[in-house]
Amino acid sequence: MTSFDLRQQRVITMEDIGEAVRAGARELLIREGAILTPSARDAIAEKGLAVTAESGAANAPAASSWDRLFNSPEAEAIKAEIVDVGRKLWLRQYVDGNGGNISYRIAPDAVLCTPTLVSKADLKPEHLCLVDLAGNQLAGGKPRTSEILLHLEIYKAVPEAKAVVHCHPPHATAYAITGRVPPTCVIPEYEVFVGKVALSPYETPGTQKFAETVIPFAKDHNAILLSNHGIVCWADTVTHAEWYAEVLDTYCWTLMLASQLGAPITHFAPEKASDLLAIKRKLGLPDVRVEMRECQLCDLPEQPGSIAIPPPTCPKPSKAPPAGDIEAIVQTVTDAVMASLAGKPKA
Repeated sequence: MTSFDLRQQRVITMEDIGEAVRAGARELLIREGAILTPSARDAIAEKGLAVTAESGAANAPAASSWDRLFNSPEAEAIKAEIVDVGRKLWLRQYVDGNGGNISYRIAPDAVLCTPTLVSKADLKPEHLCLVDLAGNQLAGGKPRTSEILLHLEIYKAVPEAKAVVHCHPPHATAYAITGRVPPTCVIPEYEVFVGKVALSPYETPGTQKFAETVIPFAKDHNAILLSNHGIVCWADTVTHAEWYAEVLDTYCWTLMLASQLGAPITHFAPEKASDLLAIKRKLGLPDVRVEMRECQLCDLPEQPGSIAIPPPTCPKPSKAPPAGDIEAIVQTVTDAVMASLAGKPKA
């Protein structure tokens, strides 16, 4: 194995790793207790380089605070939950191949996440990664998912978000690839747990531009359709984020089935939607409609081919007649009253 000697350096950077890779190295020789920057750790994991400490033992340098967090009992419990949720996503056919990704904010500046190029059906706790809010890998043996950037923008925009699930459930994705959002005020459970969803514009997945498409929507929506891609959901736990993905996809599926019955979909009244929003507020769940008037709660996207009947819109105030018409009406009524009092027939 070709080795690259970095034992003279106390701090090892991504540039050092790049130099080793260009030299054809497959192993790094470092000093005991050397500090690797987050980007250096990311590069080592991505290139699959072996690390040997000065003593000759084939292991990583002394555990950093990030390593201790990554291997803590709390992290191990979250890793197990992420693995379970990954399996659920795969069993429900919400992900295929190595698609989809899951994360959990375990500290204000540290996020556990799934690796790249691993099927969620085959996920194991030792596959998971730890990254900072800039996307630098802090710990973990496999490279982190490239789409962690999407998750990080949600964490930065929504302080209360603790977990994010991104997947490609077929029915919700069908809405996303047709540029439509499902109508509201049809099924109560959907209104409480998800409600009005947003549709973010398309950008190439895995890029920073793609990650930034959700910024305008993340605060007021816990589920977002990603145009021509899939969905992303956030919650207080990994399991709850996966629940919201289930609720959204099942709702879209139900609407599609209902559309085949040959009758329009009905909506419950706006005042009932207001009741559900009150429940939602008690649960601490977001909804962009919280500040809307009651008559605006059940709006539909104005797009052709809608499979639902739009609910009544807000009543428009009656338009007052012009001042001249009012005076004429008053005069006519006055003349009729005076004529009646005088015993004369009305004109």
